[in-house]
Amino acid sequence: MATPKTRASSFSRNIPSTAASQVPGVKSGPNGTLFLSSGISDLDKILGGGFPLGSLVVVMEDPEAPHHMLLLRNFMSQGLVHNQPLLYASPAKDPRGFLGTLPSPVSSKDDKSLDRDSEQEKGLRIAWQYKKYFGENQQNSNSQRDNKFEYCNEFDLRKPVQRQFLSGQRIECISTQDSPDLAALHDRCASFLKQFLKTDGNISGAGRIAIQSFCAPQCTYFEQEWRVLSFIRSLRSMIRSSNAVVILSFPPSLLSLSFSKRLQHMADTLLSVRAIPDEDKDLAKLLTGYQDMIGLLSVHKVARINTQVPVILEAATFSMKLQKRKFLVLECLNQAPVDGSSGTSYATSGSCSGSSKGRSLDF
Repeated sequence: MATPKTRASSFSRNIPSTAASQVPGVKSGPNGTLFLSSGISDLDKILGGGFPLGSLVVVMEDPEAPHHMLLLRNFMSQGLVHNQPLLYASPAKDPRGFLGTLPSPVSSKDDKSLDRDSEQEKGLRIAWQYKKYFGENQQNSNSQRDNKFEYCNEFDLRKPVQRQFLSGQRIECISTQDSPDLAALHDRCASFLKQFLKTDGNISGAGRIAIQSFCAPQCTYFEQEWRVLSFIRSLRSMIRSSNAVVILSFPPSLLSLSFSKRLQHMADTLLSVRAIPDEDKDLAKLLTGYQDMIGLLSVHKVARINTQVPVILEAATFSMKLQKRKFLVLECLNQAPVDGSSGTSYATSGSCSGSSKGRSLDF
């Protein structure tokens, strides 16, 4: 008698929030959804908490700039900080060399505020018999802060990740060039995801898979559309039944329009990145802070796990900026003023025609 096949679904049993809070890097959300951080706090807020466990995240690359690498680097570094197993696939011959380019985590905002407080305390003149109490309190706060895991860290893109995060044996790398028919990559993903199979009411850990430049021209399966689609369909079925997240980037400009649309349709969360020309005068007049932008990120689809209610975003396109030239931040696009003399813009104008300019609308 043939065994019945399990059917993958977007609905899963609710896991208690207490069980999820004990796992580093996992956060519970509405409707029993569990999230992994993308490594970018602004992106987590935009998506409603991060990447849901059991979801497939697809990033459409820009042929003119490798901005998709910023998303992959932060996603992978965040997993290393939480000691989560990582599987990385790349069309490069030596994908392990990419690990040396991952950004390094920095101190949290609480650490920065405490550092400011400590500097202020040094300037205070306190009697010598009370100084020991301040030292004890500072040690207790530091120990409590060290025992607490952060959900999302800030990463310095100028500094490589420390070797202590790369020394563990929880990192697997594979070159997609070694998988001409995607069979080897499929087997590696299947064996990796078996570590994180979903069980009723229990979660012991979470995993991350990052696949860079899928369907790159140097791969032999580049023109085998049916083989690629079957791989994505199988990967999505496996990820549904596991406590892991897969982020996959592909170059849509190198694929046919119909093939690209099919890949986008299979994604749970669909993102795209686009570079900004250095000397685009028309765009510079339209947007404020144009000189600080390095690119644009668009959210085309947000994963819906354990719910049928669509997610409505306040904005779909965000500017990518480097704060202090090292932190990646996302901001809503703001339109520049109509002219340099007036401070009103199209977004803040409260009138529907030019004749009502300067008057407030009375409803």
